Amino acid sequence: MAWNQPGNNGQDRDPWGSSNNNSGNSGGNNNKGGREQGPPDLDDIFRKLSKKLGSFGGKGNGNGGSNNARGVSGRIVGIAAVAVVVIWAASGFYTIKEAERGVVTRFGKFSHLVQPGLNWKPTFIDQVRAVNVESVRELAASGVMLTADENVVRVEMNVQYRVTDPAAYLFSVVSADDSLSQATDSALRGVIGKYTMDRILTEGRTVVRNDTQRVLEETIRPYKMGITLLDVNFQAARPPEEVKAAFDDAIAARENEQQYIREAEAYANQVQPKANGQAQRVLENAKAYKDRTVLEAQGEVARFARLLPEYKAAPEITRERLYIETMEKVLSETRKVLVSDKGNNLMVLPLEQLMRGGQGASNSNSEDSDSLIRLNPANTGLSQGDSGQRPVDSNVMDQRRANAQRDDTTRVGRE
Repeated sequence: MAWNQPGNNGQDRDPWGSSNNNSGNSGGNNNKGGREQGPPDLDDIFRKLSKKLGSFGGKGNGNGGSNNARGVSGRIVGIAAVAVVVIWAASGFYTIKEAERGVVTRFGKFSHLVQPGLNWKPTFIDQVRAVNVESVRELAASGVMLTADENVVRVEMNVQYRVTDPAAYLFSVVSADDSLSQATDSALRGVIGKYTMDRILTEGRTVVRNDTQRVLEETIRPYKMGITLLDVNFQAARPPEEVKAAFDDAIAARENEQQYIREAEAYANQVQPKANGQAQRVLENAKAYKDRTVLEAQGEVARFARLLPEYKAAPEITRERLYIETMEKVLSETRKVLVSDKGNNLMVLPLEQLMRGGQGASNSNSEDSDSLIRLNPANTGLSQGDSGQRPVDSNVMDQRRANAQRDDTTRVGRE
């Protein structure tokens, strides 16, 4: 007989050997058979689950009620466990930014580094700390420090650095930033203590910066803090406010000193070439004068050497010619002539009046008439009455000049 043969309204022909009977036990509604076996109804399941939860913890009416309560409790525990696992797994997802690196610690011990992107970690087992390795960090250091010349100066410095090893940055020291700050302060004080205040405030700023960076790198290298120094900026160096006015005056005086030194150097550069040129010119003139004098002396010696034979042949004629040449040379450079008339009195003869052709005679009262001086009127060829009024006759003058030359020549010959 077929299992679905009609009979008893089809309720006693279940192929699983069960019937759809409702037992009288409370909560014992079992639906284990039927002509239609479809998907479970979720509303019915939740309704039954609510009913079971409402009766959980009360006294059961027989063994069937106790079994049903235990089954519902196991299901709740399973669902709760699955929910907890799902929540735990979902909470392990995290994201690391592009400029960061994740440092993973497992039960507090460093495990590995995580690259940027979406990652997963077992919650409560691993912990992740993101560290930015691309940003440039800054650290400011300042303070009042003592210089080599026992002065006090206030210095401000800025240090720029970057994290290159996240694990060493987090675990090598307690705090890498605090350690770097202390190392910077120590290095800066050590460098400032080696230089005088004047050099720190003026031309030594670059030297202080370079020395501070070098000492700071040497200080942090043994600690392996996972950071790299990029730059050290020496921002300001100034005296304390209490003595700032005095230092300003000292700086102004130093600037004036440098200005005066530059002006003196410029003046020296301007005057020294002129002085050197003048000295060289004097030396050249002296050398030329020396050469000229020597050559003239040599020429005179040569001339007298040529005249010696002639003098030996005709001494009188040679002496007269020498005398005439000498007088010609002397008289050509003077404007007045002293004329002697074989006596003790001399007459001063102005040649410029003679060259003007007797102009002094027509202007006897003019200024030029005073240039004719007669020391003894009796020997000048003028009468006593008109002394100082007329010039000497030209013929008399020529005769007296010839006599004077002859007398001088005779006197020279006698000597």
